[in-house]
Amino acid sequence: MTRIRTENLGGATAWILHRPHPSVQGLIRQLGVIGLKVREAWPELPAEAIGADFIFYDADMGHDEQFPWAPGQSPMPMIALIGSEAPGRLRWAMEMGAHAQLLKPVSDKGVYAALLVARGNFDRAAASAALIADLQNRLSARQTIVRAVMIFVMQGKTEAEAYDLLRQTAMAWRVTIETAAERLVANHSNERGTDDGRRIDLA
Repeated sequence: MTRIRTENLGGATAWILHRPHPSVQGLIRQLGVIGLKVREAWPELPAEAIGADFIFYDADMGHDEQFPWAPGQSPMPMIALIGSEAPGRLRWAMEMGAHAQLLKPVSDKGVYAALLVARGNFDRAAASAALIADLQNRLSARQTIVRAVMIFVMQGKTEAEAYDLLRQTAMAWRVTIETAAERLVANHSNERGTDDGRRIDLA
């Protein structure tokens, strides 16, 4: 379970991507009270915003080209500022990867909660992405090990003997069994039987 960070937000930087408008004055004021450094931009985020801790963006007039990253790929929590409940606008806000939302005009209430919700959702999404990537890497490594074992099996070894030979090869090369499997499979595919100048005996 992802632990939600609730420490003091003072010192964090928030960029507000919204056209100058009275509807966001409450947001600017409250972010200052919480202790965040507030920067404003329109009609697009500058390159320096990539280092922000939070992004607040206009869901009513925003578009994809305003952001220096692909939809849903923000490197920080994103909070949508919603004034219109038009289905198309709400759909776009979600596609951009909103981790929380605030209704306009933004009042003095709800900003701190939105910051915590956004950061919690962002952390959970990042943890899930890391877990999926790790599982994919493990699955790929497992498949490579199976292919390496089958190389030895085709040379007349039993599966147990083949796996033991793969393990011994990894120990001899002082690498992980996954790395040894990758080398064996690559060498077998190239039909050369060499790796970094060393002969691999598949018999």
